[in-house]
Amino acid sequence: MKSKPAERPVGAPVENWAPPARPSGETLAGQHVLLEPLSAERHAALLYRAYAGEDHVWDYLPYGPFSSASQYHRWVRDSEGKADPYFFAVKSLAQEQWVGVASFLRINPEAGSIEVGHINFSPALQRTPAATEAIFLMMQWAFDAGYRRFEWKCDALNGPSRRAAQRLGLSYEGVFRQATIVKGRNRDTAWFAAVDAEWPALKEAFEAWLSPRNFDAHGQQEERLGDLTRLVRVASDPAL
Repeated sequence: MKSKPAERPVGAPVENWAPPARPSGETLAGQHVLLEPLSAERHAALLYRAYAGEDHVWDYLPYGPFSSASQYHRWVRDSEGKADPYFFAVKSLAQEQWVGVASFLRINPEAGSIEVGHINFSPALQRTPAATEAIFLMMQWAFDAGYRRFEWKCDALNGPSRRAAQRLGLSYEGVFRQATIVKGRNRDTAWFAAVDAEWPALKEAFEAWLSPRNFDAHGQQEERLGDLTRLVRVASDPAL
């Protein structure tokens, strides 16, 4: 007589699951930044000006740098209105300028997974509260919409991107070796993510860091975001 096989472990049930909506036409507004769907007519010329002379911002992207405003305009025109990647233009409210681009991509409502990527912040946006708030607003939209998982992937050699992901509270999940080829070069891809159970604590950390009370009269932070998100992360990047 055959013995009954031992029960094997299975995943926990996901109760009352319904796939969330895809992003479509949203404008995301904060105290420092505005994100609106990317438009060649509205944004291309101003973004090209923000990137002018800063060819290094394209190093880890699969396109660019662009040799002319018209060439960049064509790229924006081809990218606008796509369902995936879904691009935003990023405006600094303090500077009253369009200074960057970011997107949702690999959008999988059935699995509840969404990624942020194609992040290209000009030097005028980098290392500012507006840059942090831009990603916070995208993360907030994703979890409020019902996504379970918010992903960040980058070239494993892109140290600033890896540091940014960890600072933002995304947990390190490993490196996919020889994941793809970009601009004729090998790319290993580092993976980071946050899940919905972590979102309430991450949201609290972002709101505390973005509060005007966290900055002195010279705009210097009192508490660092990475310190606020450290206890939420389930794994840290060993390369940092």
